[in-house]
Amino acid sequence: MLSFTASLSPNSTAFALFVTEKYDYKDAKGILSKDITKKIDLFLKSLKEKKQKDEISSLDISEKKKCFIIKIKNKFENYYFEEIGGSFFTYIKNYKTINSVDIYADSLNENKDKLSKLFSEFIFGFNLKSYTFNKYKTLNKEKINKKVNYKIISSNKKNIENNYKYYHAIKEGVFLARDLVSEPPNVLNPKTYVQEIKKLSKLGLKVKAYNEKELKKLGLNALLGVGLGSANETYLVTLEWHGKKGSKQKPLAFVGKGVCFDTGGISLKPAKFMEEMKYDM
Repeated sequence: MLSFTASLSPNSTAFALFVTEKYDYKDAKGILSKDITKKIDLFLKSLKEKKQKDEISSLDISEKKKCFIIKIKNKFENYYFEEIGGSFFTYIKNYKTINSVDIYADSLNENKDKLSKLFSEFIFGFNLKSYTFNKYKTLNKEKINKKVNYKIISSNKKNIENNYKYYHAIKEGVFLARDLVSEPPNVLNPKTYVQEIKKLSKLGLKVKAYNEKELKKLGLNALLGVGLGSANETYLVTLEWHGKKGSKQKPLAFVGKGVCFDTGGISLKPAKFMEEMKYDM
């Protein structure tokens, strides 16, 4: 899931270093060579003198390798590291020659537990920002499908991996939702939507799809009435998650919706922001 390295990868085109507001950083394992350290320290000194306010800066270590400096606030609110991770992806994706980055997690001046949590949030934000929906784009394929691979430099591999499992699950769910809302209505209709939902059964969810006959028996005529605006058959799907076997916790009910955009109901909405209803799944 996450890729780690013990040192700077010889084939990477860049590496990222975290610094404090005072431009201090940690290199306890001596990952950085004396030559690289000297260049970084001189650059940080100049940033300090200029009172640089940018959160992300960069310098050339050589013709083939760049160093990104990520400045971290001393005091920050929730989601700060997630936002910084997203900002970092935006910053580096504009560099045409950058296709792989080593992210020096251990340069964060924090204890192991806090470092693992904060860095997991950083990678989560980085990955969320990397999302694209290019399924139907045919021009400039190489450019629009460009990915930035990364490896993590850390001696805290297990802790980071354990922390990131939670964020990885959320990321997968977010990407699935983004894929679904991005599909055009002539592709994502009730039938194809049901097919996509049924794939979730492999995660342990109990999936039940009701067709029009079954919906009529249940008396769900209001739902069927909305479906009359579409050429496609109406479906209703229920998802059940029963949790761990033998769990004595009280059940929790969660009610949500996922509506297809093929009924023509948009014309009933006020004109302002009408087109955004497509994303109101």
